[in-house]
Amino acid sequence: MIRFSVLASGSTGNAIYVETEETAVLIDAGVSGKQITNALAEIGADAKKISALLVTHEHSDHVRGVGVMSRKQDLDVYATSGTWEGMEKYVGDINVEKQHTFTVGESLCFGDLKIEPFPISHDAREPVGFCFYQGETKLALATDLGYVSTRVRDAIAGADAFIFESNHDVEMLRIGPHPWTVKKRILGDKGHLSNETAGDTLTEVLSGNSQDVYLAHLSPDNNMPEIAEITVRGILTENGFNVGQDVVLHDTYRDKPTPMQTIKRM
Repeated sequence: MIRFSVLASGSTGNAIYVETEETAVLIDAGVSGKQITNALAEIGADAKKISALLVTHEHSDHVRGVGVMSRKQDLDVYATSGTWEGMEKYVGDINVEKQHTFTVGESLCFGDLKIEPFPISHDAREPVGFCFYQGETKLALATDLGYVSTRVRDAIAGADAFIFESNHDVEMLRIGPHPWTVKKRILGDKGHLSNETAGDTLTEVLSGNSQDVYLAHLSPDNNMPEIAEITVRGILTENGFNVGQDVVLHDTYRDKPTPMQTIKRM
């Protein structure tokens, strides 16, 4: 059994809580320590249960609160060597004994929770996504990626739940306020996934057995939750999925946590 909550999601900050009966971890801390602590209290999670903080990449909306959380909660922090190099200027002093480096292909184990990182394509030094396992139960996390490689697709396929990027509506982005250089970055292979790409990918990795999908990292300028859901729902429906039965779509939020979700492979 795995329980999780997306504490915050979007360009203003990201954090995810994952727990099993034995342990808990925090993925990213891109909002203030106070917001994370308040979100944990809102979902009924005990911050003292958290045994580690894992970082996907060094952008400020993922690491802004890493140093504070490590110091205040005495947390061990795990990141790739590239991410450590990139986030030093954001996190302040972290006890060297609390700094841990992992590599892609290495499994991390905390109690009964196994975590497997996989490489993603983003404009960061060494970014990763994660798959979480407890027994046969699997949760997949993939955000901040410009395209979905075969390796990503293979890593996340068949999960019981997905936290998956649905960053922008392409037309909203094209006519939106950002300069072309920013639009080009977002649309590029090291940028972010569109709603359409999210939907297309999900048709390939879902098995159709009552899986939950959390649409994450939505742009506040180039997307809306209802547009993301309508687009993804339409693509899934066109490909034979019964949305609401085979798969359930969930919103994520910039300023509040999602309700704690429990998944268990039967």
